[in-house]
Amino acid sequence: MPKEETKELLKFLLPFSEQVRETTLWLREFIWDLYPQCNELIYDNYNALTIGFGPTDKAGDAFCALAVYSAYVNFGFNRGSEITDPEKKLKGNGSLYRYITIKDKNDFPKTYIKTLLKEAYANSVARMQIKNKKIVLKGATITKSISVKKRRAK
Repeated sequence: MPKEETKELLKFLLPFSEQVRETTLWLREFIWDLYPQCNELIYDNYNALTIGFGPTDKAGDAFCALAVYSAYVNFGFNRGSEITDPEKKLKGNGSLYRYITIKDKNDFPKTYIKTLLKEAYANSVARMQIKNKKIVLKGATITKSISVKKRRAK
């Protein structure tokens, strides 16, 4: 089961503090439990570790992502400007991406984010149907890129 495939991800998380690692793994499990049919896309970039979730193996189809930084994790929506945010909790001024910053998992608005995820996932699937895209992989963990330049361990 993909949720249990953590060996490579744990290696990528080594440079981060214990709290950031725990928060990241907790948020990852939160998403996997809700969307086990989706694929996890890991991008080990120099400035952040990004973990996207979507119905295909393409970043553009992802409906949400975790951007892991040294002191916090951004829980983002790749097309967040297109989803309802009645409580105005999402940040971001770009044309598409919206996110919420999580420093402690106890501050994570679970119920609210579940509602946003449901809409974001439906939007992702609808875009795929419009483009006649087929879902080939289901429930896979895929490392998409690994930065040559590495962050330093804490």
